[in-house]
Amino acid sequence: MFKEFKEFAVRGNVVDMAVGIIIGGAFGTIVKSLVDDVIMPPIGLLIGGVDFSNLFLTLKEGASVAAPYATPAAAKAAGAVTLNIGLFINSVISFLIVAFAVFLLVRGINRLRRAEEAPPAAPTTKECPRCFSAIPIKATRCPNCTSEV
Repeated sequence: MFKEFKEFAVRGNVVDMAVGIIIGGAFGTIVKSLVDDVIMPPIGLLIGGVDFSNLFLTLKEGASVAAPYATPAAAKAAGAVTLNIGLFINSVISFLIVAFAVFLLVRGINRLRRAEEAPPAAPTTKECPRCFSAIPIKATRCPNCTSEV
């Protein structure tokens, strides 16, 4: 059983999948930072200084502290029930960026596969019926045996 597991674990596809998952996790962290720290602040500034991560609705006030709450974290600490719209918007934008990056990756891989599967180029030579040597397609006489083709 250990031998079978070892063969499975070191098989190329499993190792490639593990590397893909690790790289995907790191890429997700980078995209989250890109959305939260680079994309959303200018968008929030353009629409009136709204910080999307702090955009939420209070559904039920907390028992320890009454509304209003400055952040979803403060509302949660007070025991309030909130609808975190801004965090959802950030997540949707992160997803769209990751999906677009994966689309570009798959598109590039498909383009490489199509290039490999391209039909062979048209032949530039033909075979002489008399001496079976290769001669140019446009030739009317074989240069080796001088017969007409």
